[in-house]
Amino acid sequence: MQKLLRLDLLFALALFSLGPVWGSAHAQVRSGSEIKIGLGAPLSGPNASIGAQFKTGAELAIEEINAAGGLRGQKITLVAGDDMSRAEQGLNIANKFKTEGVKFVIGHYNSTLSMQLSQEVYEPAGMVMITPASTNPYLTERGLSNVFRLCGREDQQGLVAANYILANHADAKIAIVHDKSAYGKGLADDVRKAMNAKGQIEVLYEGLTAGEKDFSPLVARIKASGAQMLFWGGLQTEGAILVRQMREQGLTTQMMGGDGFASAEIASLAGAAAEGVMMILPPDPSRHPAGLPLLKRLEAKKLSPEANIFYAYASLQVLKQAADAAQSLDPALVSKAMHSGITFDTMIGRFAFNQKGDRKDEDFAVYIWKKGSDGKFSFFER
Repeated sequence: MQKLLRLDLLFALALFSLGPVWGSAHAQVRSGSEIKIGLGAPLSGPNASIGAQFKTGAELAIEEINAAGGLRGQKITLVAGDDMSRAEQGLNIANKFKTEGVKFVIGHYNSTLSMQLSQEVYEPAGMVMITPASTNPYLTERGLSNVFRLCGREDQQGLVAANYILANHADAKIAIVHDKSAYGKGLADDVRKAMNAKGQIEVLYEGLTAGEKDFSPLVARIKASGAQMLFWGGLQTEGAILVRQMREQGLTTQMMGGDGFASAEIASLAGAAAEGVMMILPPDPSRHPAGLPLLKRLEAKKLSPEANIFYAYASLQVLKQAADAAQSLDPALVSKAMHSGITFDTMIGRFAFNQKGDRKDEDFAVYIWKKGSDGKFSFFER
């Protein structure tokens, strides 16, 4: 027995000595070790196309991170939760994440959910939330330590939209319509506030109900107002239907929206009415030099390079770099690293966060939907 024990010990030492040979230049994922990262997004319902972009970006990023050794040596497992863009479902998803031991969440899409869930679930549970797309300014104005966003804020976006309207449509009658959501109304109000401050008063200010399909009465009011330009605060579904019905009733009113219009659904839902619709967006990440590797991967998979894919991917890059800087997977230490002012190098460019959790350098540009050389509708920087 003693002889067998000595042989076992020698064998174990031999295996230990071979460790570096089995390794590589990259860190190795520890066997059986995993970390769960939550993805909160609308994977079904009217905003499912956006949720699909989130999921694609997160999956591609995780695939690359795991291949390079994981997150601090632990394999990332994605826990995808379908919030359906609904408060009750979102709360169920957030609590599911907490129960399953998720410490980091990529999401959500809708500002309403991001604000509610970060306040009610993620902050109390010590979970870090990185949203690729929620733009409501209030999200980062509440003093929460664990909330970050990669996109710009509505007040920044609204100011750019208002300045463009005043510079290019100074004598036009302006209508403002929103979908009553935290995102849509917030953006519409920011545009309205910036316009009013410079003496431009809208001829119509209306809210519609998300989910409706017939906007004939609203179109009639827009027509009666004589509006030559309409700013839309809301998402792609209702916005696309509204512009299509406007054109069907003979209105040539120029339409402009925010990042909620950045979806291929605009072309499919609005059809030819998509021509000329404008949007205020951050610079197209698919055209950023840093995004070229991801662009090539998407092309190889025959996937459209939608902006939210890049932002979701970048969210994982931020998380990895912050964990490496903190040398820890403790959410409090990772959050501290993100607030420290370090620069993150991502598929959407280089940036740092301020103490609120907003990017320090976010900017916006004007885009317009039109037919490309392939005959298909897409949006191009103006």
